[in-house]
Amino acid sequence: MKLNAFQKTAITTVLATLFLIFVGGLVRATGAGLGCPDWPKCFGTWIPPTSLADLPAAFDASQFNVVKTWTEYINRLIGVIIGFLITATFLLSFRYRRTKPSIFYSSLAAFLLVLFQAWLGGQVVKSGLSHYMITLHMILALVIMNVLLYATFRATREFVHISLDASHKKTIFRVGLVLLVFTMIQLVLGTQVREEIDLIKEAAMVPDRSTWLERAGEIFKIHRSFSWMVLVSGIYLGYYVWKEKLTGLIKKIGYANVGLIIIQILIGAGLQFGMPKVLQIIHLVGIAVMVSMQFLMLLILKMRTQTEG
Repeated sequence: MKLNAFQKTAITTVLATLFLIFVGGLVRATGAGLGCPDWPKCFGTWIPPTSLADLPAAFDASQFNVVKTWTEYINRLIGVIIGFLITATFLLSFRYRRTKPSIFYSSLAAFLLVLFQAWLGGQVVKSGLSHYMITLHMILALVIMNVLLYATFRATREFVHISLDASHKKTIFRVGLVLLVFTMIQLVLGTQVREEIDLIKEAAMVPDRSTWLERAGEIFKIHRSFSWMVLVSGIYLGYYVWKEKLTGLIKKIGYANVGLIIIQILIGAGLQFGMPKVLQIIHLVGIAVMVSMQFLMLLILKMRTQTEG
């Protein structure tokens, strides 16, 4: 399998965007979102201070925490690198402008969205980490990654081989679509839980971490209960693949979905024990991988040509 420049760049960009979501989760979990209180500079400089002695006089010393500052700064640097990668993906997509316009226009969409995402990142900082702005920022990152995934798949689909009859294909597509919709609903519910926890953390008397989720109220209970809808859908998909003795890529994706859903539920349960930071990060990356995997499965199932493999 020999990849051209666009295919290599697009695959790299999708994986790099997933890594940025991981770094964003790290920033979120460690409370480093305001590690740089201004935008686009950090404490008024392009390279932030490493000690209080280097802090510009215009800034309050209480705002400075070297670990949080550099965590946020590195997050921004990685974001810039992703921006360059998406720009390169877009420029390289011109080769497909006439032959496969969907690749060009999805790459253009990713380019425009990342420009908006950069602006939105500044607004998040200026808003003092508004809960709604953070949620929008995170969801937009997922949208960008899946727009890139679409462009990448369209450019590499000749390397993907499946063998399914029409009835199997139709059933799996329907179940997969339901699963993706349920997963997206669960994602939105999770962002609402996160917003409630942020409000709890901002209280004058911050309660013990182990009680945060329970204090999130009804939205947490809905989020916890709705996980059963995602699990049942995923298990049915896996069961159908097993019952019909399907093989190849669809079998792997079907089983991987079940595994990821179970892991996510177990991590969610673990978060009730004091909201461990590492579990918060894994939980965020896990949902990003789940959404992308389910979306990719639907793209594969929509391929017009089925070949043995």
